[in-house]
Amino acid sequence: MKQSKYFLKTSKTKPAEDVSANAILLEQGGFVHKEMAGVYAYLPLGLRVLEKIKNIVREEMNSIGGQELIMTSLQRKELWQKTDRWDDKKVDIWFKSQLKSGGEVGLAWSHEEPITDMMRSCIASYRDLPVYVYQFQTKLRNELRAKNGILRGREFLMKDLYSYSTSPEEHEGFYNRVMQAYLNIFKRVGLGNDTYVTFASGGAFTQFSHEFQTLLNEGEDVIYLSREKKIAVNKEVYTDEVLQQLGLKKDELEEVRASETGNIFNFGSTKSEQMDLYFNDEEGKKKPVILGSYGIGITRVMGVIVEKFHDDKGILWPDAVAPFQIHLIALKGAEVQAEKLYNQLLEQGAEVLYDDREVSAGVKFADSDLIGIPVRMVVSEKTLAQESVEVKKRNEAEAKLVKIDEVKSIFSQ
Repeated sequence: MKQSKYFLKTSKTKPAEDVSANAILLEQGGFVHKEMAGVYAYLPLGLRVLEKIKNIVREEMNSIGGQELIMTSLQRKELWQKTDRWDDKKVDIWFKSQLKSGGEVGLAWSHEEPITDMMRSCIASYRDLPVYVYQFQTKLRNELRAKNGILRGREFLMKDLYSYSTSPEEHEGFYNRVMQAYLNIFKRVGLGNDTYVTFASGGAFTQFSHEFQTLLNEGEDVIYLSREKKIAVNKEVYTDEVLQQLGLKKDELEEVRASETGNIFNFGSTKSEQMDLYFNDEEGKKKPVILGSYGIGITRVMGVIVEKFHDDKGILWPDAVAPFQIHLIALKGAEVQAEKLYNQLLEQGAEVLYDDREVSAGVKFADSDLIGIPVRMVVSEKTLAQESVEVKKRNEAEAKLVKIDEVKSIFSQ
């Protein structure tokens, strides 16, 4: 992609109302546009990052048998009344609206009820189970305080997976596979070293849950972490009883701040019993289906990555989720050779943002640091005099000269 034609506008000015790194850098770098507090539009550069994260999640969900679908955002009041989650006193984050034809609807903050209702027409026998379905869906939550950029929004993108099993044992086997798949996801996006399975409250979902908390100084949650055992306890359930249940001792835990990037819930048979989802087992006996729910905040993961990987110049994207692999910069007098190199890199399948703009070298370098593409490649009259280009990794201080005829082989590995 040539930068002169790309829908990308960077800014030197920091957003006045934002203080978190992800909000400032994503806005300045042209990744997002802020509509209002907690509501962001994702511009082409930001969308590329989201799609990279989504594809990693999709691969891991497919690997454990998940099948992708997409549900509606409009929610029927009567479905949520069946499970006592329509009342604002029970769930206080609903956006609700009136239909012109009469009746009240909600805007989806989760999807257990509508997917479970749909399953009533799909599941009748043990032969129909298990079922594992997931979606990437925009969720809407009427948060009292939307803050920290895309870490806590009123509108955000989530991956939610739902499992329907014949027994607690079958459910537990899949639950554990999801837990490992989540750890794989966080490792692949660059957060694996700092993300821990955390015992937590289930909130409006269940009594207890497992969270995936990523260590972050700016995080909203306080957790008590055992690095040795690779497990943590959320402050909200940090009691002697819970510690005893997990085999943990207070003196082996450290208090740290973190941001919740994923969670998994075991609903057991409760939701199915409330919504009349049953199946006939091999002996013809009627039994409730066992439900599990598993979420990852896609946009939040993006925000956490920026919070963890940035410096005073801009973002440092991990390779797997970077919008482009290479930021190719042509300086004055080297445009012809830069264009040739750009076409060569495209031919071999490299993802290249080519800065062909007629602006100063300083502006190009500053924008490159701000955007944070992993590799910067500069073509100038000076480098061409040595039949080379300057190559610098975003997370390294020093650049090196690479012969032009060697560039192709380096980036084809």
